[in-house]
Amino acid sequence: MTEHARHTDPGNRPDAAQPRRSGPGDAGPRAGEQRLLHGDGGRVGQGRGPPGGGAHRAAEPEEDAQAPAKAPAHPGLGAELEALRSELDERTRDLQRVTAEYANYRKRVDRDRGAAAEQTTGAVLAALLPVLDDLDRAREHGDLVGPFATVAEALTAATGKFGLVAFGEKGDPFDPTRHEAVAHQRSADVTEPTCVEVMRRGYTLGERLLRPALVAVADPE
Repeated sequence: MTEHARHTDPGNRPDAAQPRRSGPGDAGPRAGEQRLLHGDGGRVGQGRGPPGGGAHRAAEPEEDAQAPAKAPAHPGLGAELEALRSELDERTRDLQRVTAEYANYRKRVDRDRGAAAEQTTGAVLAALLPVLDDLDRAREHGDLVGPFATVAEALTAATGKFGLVAFGEKGDPFDPTRHEAVAHQRSADVTEPTCVEVMRRGYTLGERLLRPALVAVADPE
């Protein structure tokens, strides 16, 4: 072969045996290279993921749940809370005790105040009992008439508003806690000790005996 044929034959050209290199103007890897990089269904992409991928993030809560609980930052905090609870319970008991004592004190004061008021009222009414006795005797003799009778009834009503109640009538059963016997006799007309005569009526103020009644008592034969 002549020198001209070696230079003009395409198979003998130096660039014919060398593969074509991609240059800056190429669009990208050829189709075969793309299949080699990505594979079927993107297995290469699934096998390798970025460090912060979704699969890795999904496992983080489970790892947090399995992590041991951290120790308290202040070891002495529990003892301090227990001491505060104990002190609170003690203060609560003190408050309850003081409240109960104050309630009892108020009841006692109210009771004492009521007793003092009753004693004062009783003292005033006891001073009026002789006047009421005179009115009873005047009524028995028929002298309680006219304006005098009106005044007597008004006085009796006024003392009744303060709780003064008269007792002691002829025929009442004898009660030694309410009657004072000044005379005794026997009678076939009674079956138990009975007041057959009332010399002076007795009075009570509420549940308090202000004065017993003076009576004559008949005992059964």
